[in-house]
Amino acid sequence: MSELLDLFFIFFKIGLFTIGGGYVIISLVQQELVSLGYMTLKEAIDMVAISQMTPGAFGINAATFTGMRLYGFWGGLAATLGVMLPSVVICILVAKFFFTFNKKPLVQSAMMGLRPVVFGLITSALLTIAKASLFPSGFFGFDWPVAVIAVAVFTLMVKTKINPVYLILGSGVLGAILFH
Repeated sequence: MSELLDLFFIFFKIGLFTIGGGYVIISLVQQELVSLGYMTLKEAIDMVAISQMTPGAFGINAATFTGMRLYGFWGGLAATLGVMLPSVVICILVAKFFFTFNKKPLVQSAMMGLRPVVFGLITSALLTIAKASLFPSGFFGFDWPVAVIAVAVFTLMVKTKINPVYLILGSGVLGAILFH
């Protein structure tokens, strides 16, 4: 039972500080779960991939996947409730007071101050995943097929209006062919 409470509070803290969208959760999961030994960096990257390709909010998917992997159904429930509770409470409070205070200079300044933090957290997550994906064996172990797939997917996302689901499916099939 104490493991489930620990997991709940870890994800409560992650949910409380995941400002700016679900991808910010990546660096927080790395900090909280990888550094504490709950999962390896590879498992965290797998969690990102699975959470991205499953329907629903990324952060909730990540919490559910992690909780289920660690402690089964009850772990999934504890992590999911933990990551959701701060958002629910904050959304209710913000909705109640937003229209009254959103034009205040202090609120506008605070929002401007949060943007670089969100950018930094997402960039940190990007670099962590890129390093683990492109250099799985250290600096001299560059993985060319992964790099080519990543550049191709990035280019297709930027240059076309292709649905990301097709890119995920195509990359999965290509990965199964190349790496099996």
